[in-house]
Amino acid sequence: MKAFAFAMLLLGGSVSAREDRVQIHGTEAGAQAISQPGKGVTAAHYSFNDRGRGDVVDARWQLDAQGLPTRYEAGGNDYWKVPFTESFERDAAGKARWKNRIEVGETTAAGFYLPANPPPEFMGVLARALLKAPGHRLALLPAGEASLEGGETSVAAAGRRLTLHRIAGIEFTPVPVWLDEQGETAAVVDDWFEVLPAPLLPALAQLQREQQTADQAWHAALARSQAHRPQGALLIRGARLFDPVDLGVREGVSVLMRGERIVRVEPDAELDVPPDAEIIEAKGRLLLPGLWDVHQHFSGVDGVFDLIAGVTSARDMANDNLPMLARVQRFDSGAELGPRVTLAGIIEGIGPLAGPTDVRVDTADKARAAVDWYADHGYAQVKIYSSFSPALVAAVADRAHERGLRVSGHVPAFTFARAFVEAGADEIQHLNFILLNFFADEVKDTRSRDRYTVLADKLAQFDLGDGRFAEFVEFLRRHHTVLDPTMVVLEGLYSGEPARAAPALRPVVARFPAVVRRRQLSGAVAVPPGKEVAYAQALPGLLRMLKMLHDGGVTLMPGSDGFAGYSLHRELELYAQAGIPNAEVLRMATLTSARVLGVEKDRGSIVPGKLADMVLVDGDPLRQMSDIRRVWRTVKGGLVFDPAALERAMGMGAR
Repeated sequence: MKAFAFAMLLLGGSVSAREDRVQIHGTEAGAQAISQPGKGVTAAHYSFNDRGRGDVVDARWQLDAQGLPTRYEAGGNDYWKVPFTESFERDAAGKARWKNRIEVGETTAAGFYLPANPPPEFMGVLARALLKAPGHRLALLPAGEASLEGGETSVAAAGRRLTLHRIAGIEFTPVPVWLDEQGETAAVVDDWFEVLPAPLLPALAQLQREQQTADQAWHAALARSQAHRPQGALLIRGARLFDPVDLGVREGVSVLMRGERIVRVEPDAELDVPPDAEIIEAKGRLLLPGLWDVHQHFSGVDGVFDLIAGVTSARDMANDNLPMLARVQRFDSGAELGPRVTLAGIIEGIGPLAGPTDVRVDTADKARAAVDWYADHGYAQVKIYSSFSPALVAAVADRAHERGLRVSGHVPAFTFARAFVEAGADEIQHLNFILLNFFADEVKDTRSRDRYTVLADKLAQFDLGDGRFAEFVEFLRRHHTVLDPTMVVLEGLYSGEPARAAPALRPVVARFPAVVRRRQLSGAVAVPPGKEVAYAQALPGLLRMLKMLHDGGVTLMPGSDGFAGYSLHRELELYAQAGIPNAEVLRMATLTSARVLGVEKDRGSIVPGKLADMVLVDGDPLRQMSDIRRVWRTVKGGLVFDPAALERAMGMGAR
């Protein structure tokens, strides 16, 4: 793009009008510089580094009197370092043309062009245009519509008056952006990511509180409209009941619930229907215990998509601790839609590649204190992260076990899986660390994206028939080590395409709202030249490894670490694709997870006395695992959810 190259040359002589800090969970990760290199021209340079990953965007644009883009040019790379260029222009005759890595188009229709890879500043550009627009609504190009929600909130900070605007139509929930009294962008903040100038950093907590208040009101309204509570008993009649204990299916079964508990499970003909019972006719649909997703990081509407997918129990594997504790309380009280959550608290080391958490320790005493904090606050597990010192793993494991907590994590840098287990780890996240166990002398530093990018090469070099692998599988079985493989993440990295939705979302992404659909680009790693064969063979090799681990008696728990709900479905499909029998896969996603996480008394199977958590599937995943996507009703604690209605509430199209 010659015009883009010329634009970037102009940036060299521009005067910076503002520089923002980019933070990930409070830790500085990059910057966004806004400048005016020419009359009516705005330019942005935006970049951040998240453990070797991160966007780099150089963009410039011009606007008309209504604040609509007339020209936009950008280039750089996405989070996974895939290069991109993008251009948009509206000519004097009113025809708009655009080109980016996912689309080429043109139109004479009016509208606000929303770039495919914009810098954060562009949310401010859109907010200002919406403030000028009739009814605060604008058609978006290439598709969709944006609007401003009412209920503006203002705060005073650093001598400025900042106003919160919430833009609907960009994501499933309104996107917040703060403008000052001059209409300039002051801050763009979400659950994990903050972009704002240094003078406003002291006000960040206040901005976050105001956003959280608005978000919680939105979630509460959604919960009131979507959760159905029967007035009396609830009866599911005429179901095919899957038993994860014996892997059998019973035909013509009725399940009676009252309040949040299961009261009776009997053949249809033998169960007396209480006069106050609300009846759901299953009509032969498969009734399963509520599903588990044991690897999530809750934010936004993840809880809603869990319920859409039949996930009634989940494990959060690291989050902003105090807000997450508050979110769990809202899930439990019904003020926000979501599953029951088991909490795993992250413990990280010190250093430039440390993960996004404020629980960073460098001594055994600090590590034990972190474990105690998690135990005192109801966490069931601690998760050790990649920059944690291998020398401190045993101290964490001993204190965690003393307090009744499990220990899991990434295998820290400069050690390997066997040593991690020998030091006391009960569980390992991500299957790639199992392979890297055999390359400990070659791949020592696993803090960066290298822990993913080297995997294809190493897998091509390793013979799974090597006796060392069988011996290691037996070592894991003997130590009762559990694996949370996150196959769906690895598939997205090695079998995805940078300009397409992730494989897990392809069956549903066409029904997403137009703007959301466009933004769901794959998180695929760019295939290095000459590595095409190795990358193509990576997923099949990982699936073979998964099957061998299962056959060797190693306990597997399905977790997604991705887009909530639908990614868990894909995780189960991949287990079945690996050759694990479907019934055993469903047991992993129900009873096995409940057993490992110590809640089998209340969850994991449909029997009297347990919590009324279950899912009705309009299909037969025992025969075809993809049918797990056909969730017809989700029941959590006796509350009934219609997944199709929840999808409509998220702006999705009909199934």
